Amino acid sequence: MSGASIGIDVGGTFTDLVSVDASGAASTRKVLTTRGDESAGVMTALDSLDGSGAERIVHGTTVATNTLLERDGARVALCVSDGVVDILELRRQQRASLYDLALHHPPPLVSHDLCVPVPERITKDRVLRTLEPADAERCAREALELEPDTVAVVLLHSYRDPSHELLLARALRALDPTKEVVLSSEVLPEIREYERATTTVAEAYLRPGVAGYLARLERSIAERGETPLSVMTSSGGLLPVREAVVRATSLALSGPAGGVVGAGFVARLLGIRDALTIDIGGTSADAGLILGGEPLMASGTEVADVPLALPRVFVETVSAGGGSVGWVDDGGALRVGPRSAGALPGPAAFARGGSEATVTDAHIVLGNVRHGRLSGGVEPRADLAAAAVDRLAQRLGRDRVSVASAMLRAADAAIARALRRVSTERGIFPRRCTLVAFGGGGPLHACALAEQLGMDSVLVPPFAGVLSALGLALAAEHREALTSVMRRTSELTCGDVSAIVERLDQALDDRSAPSRRYHVRARYEGQGHEMDIPLLAGDDGDAIAERFAATHQARFRFTLDSAVELIGARLVTTGVAREAKLARGGASLWGDEMVDSGAPLDATVRGRAVIALPDATLLVEEGWTARSLPIGGWMLERNV
Repeated sequence: MSGASIGIDVGGTFTDLVSVDASGAASTRKVLTTRGDESAGVMTALDSLDGSGAERIVHGTTVATNTLLERDGARVALCVSDGVVDILELRRQQRASLYDLALHHPPPLVSHDLCVPVPERITKDRVLRTLEPADAERCAREALELEPDTVAVVLLHSYRDPSHELLLARALRALDPTKEVVLSSEVLPEIREYERATTTVAEAYLRPGVAGYLARLERSIAERGETPLSVMTSSGGLLPVREAVVRATSLALSGPAGGVVGAGFVARLLGIRDALTIDIGGTSADAGLILGGEPLMASGTEVADVPLALPRVFVETVSAGGGSVGWVDDGGALRVGPRSAGALPGPAAFARGGSEATVTDAHIVLGNVRHGRLSGGVEPRADLAAAAVDRLAQRLGRDRVSVASAMLRAADAAIARALRRVSTERGIFPRRCTLVAFGGGGPLHACALAEQLGMDSVLVPPFAGVLSALGLALAAEHREALTSVMRRTSELTCGDVSAIVERLDQALDDRSAPSRRYHVRARYEGQGHEMDIPLLAGDDGDAIAERFAATHQARFRFTLDSAVELIGARLVTTGVAREAKLARGGASLWGDEMVDSGAPLDATVRGRAVIALPDATLLVEEGWTARSLPIGGWMLERNV
């Protein structure tokens, strides 16, 4: 394993490991995720490898996401500008549901009694009310008297002038040097006070738990004699632990980002430029988009109803995985998810204490997943799966097969909605894309999903069941810097643009990186959303406006006769990505034909058929033809 790059992805059910050695050859491991302490499963996966001395270990973690879902993060005191202490409760004054007046948003991460008003006011143009040192010290004392684990500071327009936040931070640190202080001007120096506040509060809420988890894991890895750990961020790059612990919110979509990075790598190998991706695991399904061979980036998302306005690989997550539980609602209708059986007790067929019918049990009942040992050491029992589905069928007054089929249709419908949100709702026509299906359940649902979206081609990549871990192993280290701009493009000369670039360079002095890419976030004046576009050498405002209009036309199919304004700019430095030599793995087919590991590289399978992959199962539906690929994996096409 010497010189290897190891990717470890922690999912809700399984922890996946892929090791790519110095020659580019890859090997995989899959173990059950350990609830309560993900690091135990990570170490179990590492211990299953022969040898030691990896060149790097890259981790995709769900610890930040789980903390937000379970609401068990740090106690945070929020220092906020006087007059806007209700910012977290007011949100954007949007209802949780337009027509259900009884439905409310979950409570914010910081309750009103933990908010400290700060007597200051800066506008976008000038200082309206100066924060005096004595007031800063008083506010700092009030915040510390609340006995918080961390203190978040969010003052109006600090993206333009952070002087008041810096003064308050100095007062807090003077009173208690050990207290973690998180400033919005450092976390997200951009407009929109609500999104800046929620992102900063989330950072303060997550940082102690994320830091503790990564410190424990890094210590365990060091004791094993391995190289220092790196962590995948939501934007698809890597950070060393020392940087990741102070950018906790950037880890919220760590694992799903690795999957889209891996899918993009395989798609580029095959010359596929535009693709939808679907990663179906045991707990959830993650839909993504690849345009021009690269994962689509977005400027923000919501995780567990918490808006996080940071750059991230564009992924939509829906609670529809193999462990999603089937149930009957009060109206007598069959529902699937969002509750999941997870790793423990797991699907009924896994014989680990689960008794409720899940999507995996439905596949077993229908013969889509057969007897024998699955990846992760699981040996499913068809009798337990049948009994679980029978209990659900009795409540519905239906037979076993029809209920199992209905469960899969319900799961497919939920996943297809997520795929439409990342494609159709963004002006991308699914028919012109290839569906890249991976995760343990992705290849099982691929044909049905493609048919719902009118797509004619599906790629099941090599290492489909552990592709997120492969993406982690191959990912390049990268860093980001943000700066606010807030100017019309018509006002910007080449010199002004050069000054923006220089400001970013000073914020991120990483000259050794082989790739430096600059982006600007732009919008038509008055729009409520922005779009990232490249910033190129020699640009002035007119060149940026033309590029923005062309991108807007391509993505949304229209332009506006309005001024273009820049909201912010971003610098991304990227290291060298690891390469892998992918070779075809063995497979076996249940049905009228048999395909074994000695089959020719141009093996063709016509549906309906089930192909057992090394780490997943591929269902070739009737009306589809699957052809094996020289690099491994399968390309499926709909018969016309």
